[in-house]
Order: sequence, then structure tokens, then C-alpha cells
Amino acid sequence: MAKINSNYDKLAAGYLFPEIARRTSAFLETNEGVQVMRLGIGDTTEPIVPVVLDGLRQGVDKLGNAETYSGYGASEGVESLREAIATQYRNGGADVQASEIFVSDGAKSDSANIQGIFAKGNVVAVQDPAYPVYVDSNVIAGRTGDATDSGYEGLVYMPCREENGFFPEVPDGKVDLIYICSPNNPTGAVATKDQLATFVEYARKNRAVILYDSAYAAFITDPDLPRSIYELDGARECAIELNSFSKTAGFTGVRLAWTIVPHDCVAEDAEPGKLHALWTRRQNTFFNGASNVVQQGGLAVLGSEGLVQTGEQVAFYLENARIIREGLQSIGITTYGGDNAPYVWMKTPGGLSSWEFFDKLLGECHVVGTPGSGFGPSGEGFFRLSAFGHRQDVEQAIASIQTNLKL
Repeated sequence: MAKINSNYDKLAAGYLFPEIARRTSAFLETNEGVQVMRLGIGDTTEPIVPVVLDGLRQGVDKLGNAETYSGYGASEGVESLREAIATQYRNGGADVQASEIFVSDGAKSDSANIQGIFAKGNVVAVQDPAYPVYVDSNVIAGRTGDATDSGYEGLVYMPCREENGFFPEVPDGKVDLIYICSPNNPTGAVATKDQLATFVEYARKNRAVILYDSAYAAFITDPDLPRSIYELDGARECAIELNSFSKTAGFTGVRLAWTIVPHDCVAEDAEPGKLHALWTRRQNTFFNGASNVVQQGGLAVLGSEGLVQTGEQVAFYLENARIIREGLQSIGITTYGGDNAPYVWMKTPGGLSSWEFFDKLLGECHVVGTPGSGFGPSGEGFFRLSAFGHRQDVEQAIASIQTNLKL
């Protein structure tokens, strides 16, 4: 008799973003003709830049010629792209080798799949609030108990609050896997080198592994803030880093990312090289590699002109973030983030809960955002607005909030 994975039944309510869509649809059904302005889900909106489109076309054209056609490639990614990614890291002061880079179709899927090389009994710690996939994938894997009002039993939450600048202290006890996202989704906070150093020291002492999500690193403009955890001494021994072309190059629907598993990285029962070998085996077994066409586009992103054009697009979204941040501040709302990250984290006014403010913002201003409580217990009382939008739409949404929100 076939049986289901009952861990799915532990998942609290619906996934955050489908729940937002459900509530928005319900609002529109009872408010016919109303235009809703969306500053919620972090999906890119601006067209892929010309030089990257040329790269994608080159990838297509190669498939139409017998001399350049390619079928299955290496599961780890084409060598030229891996080397280009490694070069970017080295140019930024991070020690990364091309052989340590695994190209994939998404950092989200990698952040869920990477746990498959670790034992079920590992104790997991997450920043709180956290991007939902970190938590939900570990629930599905059976590493937690049931959901409670304060989170899932067995999961170690590392609170990120106003008083600690939205970056947590290291866990009090021993944990095995630690999820860190910087720039952080949803809070927009960026870890300093000193803050990351405390986790590197903790992980090396406890032979824990940090799963470091740097998908928004391109948005960091402050030269004193690290774009990679490998800028820190000792991080190669204890950290796996995940990154993506999604927000940097508008590849949310194109799909291209990478994960770095250093040869030096160790675990409690694994000497240097073992984790790298396990992830190699996992990818070779479950994955046939990212699209050849898309990898050609990735190469164009990392070329000299690609870096200029995608950099201008990143700057465009950061300007959107400034408009959102300063617009909210002008009416007395407390905000965080939005300077080195594409997300603005705002404190809900009047003591409203996150979902209460969602309904209020939608009802009074016709603007959709993301309730902070959907990212974890410490997100309650906060709200995320995304800078990924057309400029006119962002300005219209903020003008509506400034005019119509009843504080």
C-alpha cells in the first residue's frame, strides 16, 4: 500500500504567497473595477537587458547548427560559466574555485535540495523572520515537530528584531545547520563582517554548516559590507553559499543559479571533500544540468557589458526602494532596509498585526504587500514591500498610501 509523506500535513496554513493571492482575489471579486497595485512578491518586472538577450539568442542559435549543437552537459554546469562565476568571487576578495561551483535552475530549489546530503537528525537553526522555503522544506524532510503559535517544534529560531538590527546572535546551544540570508529577505538587513564572523567562529567550533543565501548580493552598494561569506577567514571550512541570476539579471522566469560547496567544507562526521562529493553525487543523480541556452545567457550577464547593463537595472530597483522607504517615512511609518537590498521592512502602525495591516492596506490604498508574520514568529507586527516594479506603478502605490492610509 502506498503511503504519503505525512510531514506535508504539518505545514502551517497555506504557503505565504498563494495566501496573498487568495486574499487579493477575494477582494477584487467584491470590489469590481478596482485597480490593485502590487508591492508584494519579489518578482522582477523590467525587461532583460539587450546584451543578455543577445547571449540567450546565441544559445538558441547554437542548437540550430550541427557543429555547435549540444545535448546533455555536465550536471555541475558548463566550465566557462563556472569559471566566470568564480572570477567574480575572486575579484570581490572571496576565495572560490570553479570546481566548487554547481550551476542549477534556482537558488530556491537548491536551498531545499541541499539538505538532502545531511542526516535527518540534524538540528536546524533559521533566522527569524526567514524566507519560507528554509523552514517548510525542513518540515517536509521530517526535521521538525508540529507547528505552534511560536513556530515549529524542534526548529531553532534566531530572532531578528529592532533591538539587534535584524541580525541574530549565535544559538545558545549546539545546532548543526544554520540558514543565513544576507541581504536578508524579508527585512532588507545586511550582515557586517563582524556579525558574520561570530557565526563562522560558532560553526567551526561546533562543526556546524552555514547555508548562506546571497541571492541579493548585487544590491549591496556599501563597500564595507560583504557580498560573500567567503570574504571571511575560515568560512570555506563551514559554509555553503547559494546565489542566483534571478534578481540580478531578471532571470526569475528564465531560471539560473549556483551553489558553492568548497572542497574545504566539513561536517561533524565528514572530513574535507566529503560534502563536495555528496553534492556532486546528488546533482549527477537527480539533475541533468541547467538549460544550455540559459547558461549562455548567464555568460553574457558576467561579461563586461553585461555587468554594466545589469548593474544599471539593479540601481533602478534600488531607486524604487528609496522611493518606497522615503515615502513611508514621510507619513511617520518606521522603516528598515531598502538601501542595500530591494526590500523595505516596515513596522505596522497602530499595533496592527501583519495580516490586519495587509487587509487595511489593500482596502484603503488598494496596495498589496507581504505580511511579516508569514516569514516567521518574529515577523509579526512588520510588513514587507518589494522594490521590484515599474517606476510609475511604485510611485502610484506610494502616492496612494500617502493619501489614503488612515493612521
